[in-house]
Amino acid sequence: MFYAHIGSSGNNHSYSVTLKLFMRCGSGRQFPNPAIISTFDKGTGTRISDVTHFMSSQETIQLVPNDPCITDPPTICYEVAYYNFVVTLPASVSGYILASEVNFRIRGINNISSAQVGATYTAEIPGTIPSATGPTNSSAHFTGTDLVVVCADNYFEYSFRAADQNNDNLRYSFCPGYNSSSGGGMNNPAGQPPYQHLNYIGQFSSTAPLGPRVTINQNTGLISGIAPEPGIYVVTVCAEEIRDGQVIAVQRKDLQINITDCSIASARLEEDYMLCRDSRTLTTQNISNSPLIVSWNWSVTNAGGTVLFSSTNPIFNYTFPVNGKYTLKLVVNRGQPCSDSATAPVYVFPGMRTGFDFTGICYQKPTTFTDQTTLQTGSITRWSWDFGETQLFNDTSHLRNPTYTYPGTGNKRVLLTVWADNGCRDTAMRTVGIITKPPITLGFKDTLICRNDEVTLLASGTGIFSWSPSVQIQNANSPNPTVSPPVTTRYIATLNTDGCENTDSVLVRVVDFVTLQLMPDTVICSTDTIQLRVNSDGLQFYWTPEAQVITPGVGQPKVVTVSDTRYDVRAVIGGCFANSSVWVRTEPYPPVNAGNDTTICYNTPAFLQGNTNAATWRWTPAAMMTQSTQLFPAAYPPQNTNFVLTVSNPGTGCPKPVSDSVLVTVLPKIIPVVGNDTAVLVDQPLQLLASGGVRYAWEPAIFLNNSNIANPIATLYEAANNITFQVRVYNELGCYDTTSQEVKVYATPPTVFVPTAFTPNNDGKNDVLRPIAVGMQEIKRFQVYNRWGQLVFSTRINGHGWDGTVNGQPQASNSYVWFVEATDYLGKPYFLKGTVVLIR
Repeated sequence: MFYAHIGSSGNNHSYSVTLKLFMRCGSGRQFPNPAIISTFDKGTGTRISDVTHFMSSQETIQLVPNDPCITDPPTICYEVAYYNFVVTLPASVSGYILASEVNFRIRGINNISSAQVGATYTAEIPGTIPSATGPTNSSAHFTGTDLVVVCADNYFEYSFRAADQNNDNLRYSFCPGYNSSSGGGMNNPAGQPPYQHLNYIGQFSSTAPLGPRVTINQNTGLISGIAPEPGIYVVTVCAEEIRDGQVIAVQRKDLQINITDCSIASARLEEDYMLCRDSRTLTTQNISNSPLIVSWNWSVTNAGGTVLFSSTNPIFNYTFPVNGKYTLKLVVNRGQPCSDSATAPVYVFPGMRTGFDFTGICYQKPTTFTDQTTLQTGSITRWSWDFGETQLFNDTSHLRNPTYTYPGTGNKRVLLTVWADNGCRDTAMRTVGIITKPPITLGFKDTLICRNDEVTLLASGTGIFSWSPSVQIQNANSPNPTVSPPVTTRYIATLNTDGCENTDSVLVRVVDFVTLQLMPDTVICSTDTIQLRVNSDGLQFYWTPEAQVITPGVGQPKVVTVSDTRYDVRAVIGGCFANSSVWVRTEPYPPVNAGNDTTICYNTPAFLQGNTNAATWRWTPAAMMTQSTQLFPAAYPPQNTNFVLTVSNPGTGCPKPVSDSVLVTVLPKIIPVVGNDTAVLVDQPLQLLASGGVRYAWEPAIFLNNSNIANPIATLYEAANNITFQVRVYNELGCYDTTSQEVKVYATPPTVFVPTAFTPNNDGKNDVLRPIAVGMQEIKRFQVYNRWGQLVFSTRINGHGWDGTVNGQPQASNSYVWFVEATDYLGKPYFLKGTVVLIR
């Protein structure tokens, strides 16, 4: 918002005012129409008027970049609304604020918190103070173009320059953007000033809205630097109108800048390079990081124009041989598209040490700063101080050793920048803590002494101490005086730091005896820890027997007592003391023994054997026992379990419970395993095999070479339809389980039995054609062919058969030929073939 003074009548002055609102093209929003302009007294914030004004005109401004040296250039486009109106106001001492609260800001702004906030725009009309000509002022008017391409992580320049009809001096700075009083609305009157600042986040602030790498020139209003990551950023610039050395008004421009992921092929160097401290080596690179840059040509020339060094590396590195001023030049894409060049001076005068000291840290009292800068070459010609008052602009000086009176307390970030006649420039920073009262730290604030004793008071702080009253005090002007008051006295410490004073006090209480009252005698369980209790004003305590005291030297020590013990204590205050004692008698814990650890078989009971002479006892976990309140319960643990026996003697001097535990280990369940049922020939040796235990017993033993091993050999001498071999499988405790294996005995030569027909109808009877080998070591092959000689089934596994299908397709009823090749148990080959009928 800006205005021009267009005339006056008596004490009334008229102003032509323009409110200029920006909106991104295609946002889908509308400008407020009408807008409400509010007028406030600048001194008191009193509302004077709320007036509606309709939009005067609207235009679209747009920049479509066609520069081939910009990668992914954005289209810059704004809708701009103008509200032109006349305001007539009487001249006043303090002046006026014009304000308009308008539409929501867009969502997702990078440098402020809150999903959505509003905006308030203002213009200031000065009063007659500090300048009598203030009411005739025409405001500064921002004239810089807003069609600027800003690429993330690239150097940019954006002008916020303003014009001033009155030729006032203008000073520019970043300043906080204003929220709206209603949180962001449309067609609401603006709230009363002062206005709520936007809440900046992360590395951003009102004085660095685009981060630390972007600055504003206070003389020109030019914003420049390396842009932050892509996004939308609120940037607010204040232009102070300075007339006769006084700020008469502050005008503001608030804009949301869209930074995109583009890049500019250019040669960009720092304004200058200072090698003025320790090093002669300069390492730098092009500020522009555009992918369109394919070559770099660096050169260094001396004051006479002689080229001393050149390089084609992207990163420049050079050590200057002697002191002097040099010129660094960079040419990118030489002889190619998007060629550009840049130069910057390099000052090489090592040995500059910039620093300063200060005295006086009191609020509203002078602080004196002393330049301590030293040089090896040249001399200092200029100084610039910034005293760190962020809300003020007059906290500066160009004196070598200035004095500044701080208007507020807190930590101030003070900057000193110095310039030398050889061109060197350097900056030093220190934090100055401005205080109203210097902090005093006391070692204690209340103590106790015996009459005629001395005590040293302890204090620390920066400055000069003095103590009062001067009663029995030594070194009263030191931080740690020694006192010996005859009666209770409060000593006041006063600390003076550069004229700032603070006080604190220490109460020294004086006694001529020590009060001491111990707890009554007590009974505890033997070996327990107990805390002795004392009611006393003593400062030190000495206990015996000392070997049993865990925390000696305190009034409430912890002690370990094995047998009846008398504890003696002396409480001391300097030269005063008192003695007392207390008996701690002990009773033993009741004995308890849960028995020895044991091992049981799976799903069998463990019979526990507890032992105690206590009055009560219980076992846990009770859910695994039949009678958990008995000393000898039966336990049925499903897995390894610790059973705990807890006993106690309630109503005695040692009523606390005590426990013992026993581990019952449960062996895994026995799973006996033997081979499948089988068939053999008379006199054919049969290898039996069992597993799952540590010991085995087979029956009937008459046919076995050894009935007490896992793998005996059975020999059967006559045919039998079925012989059952049963085996007991034992674990390490002697528990066992049984299983058996059925054996058929044939009185035939070694044979493979194959049925003559089968019916694969899934009725569970004769559904599969299986070879049954008797007296065979192995079946080498069993094959089935259809009537056309095609193989339909093949196996080498005894008992594995054909289900009458080929690739899942049922075969028709018919005759099929089978062939078997095997080796008998004596190693002789065996061949046989035949036919089988498939019946459906």
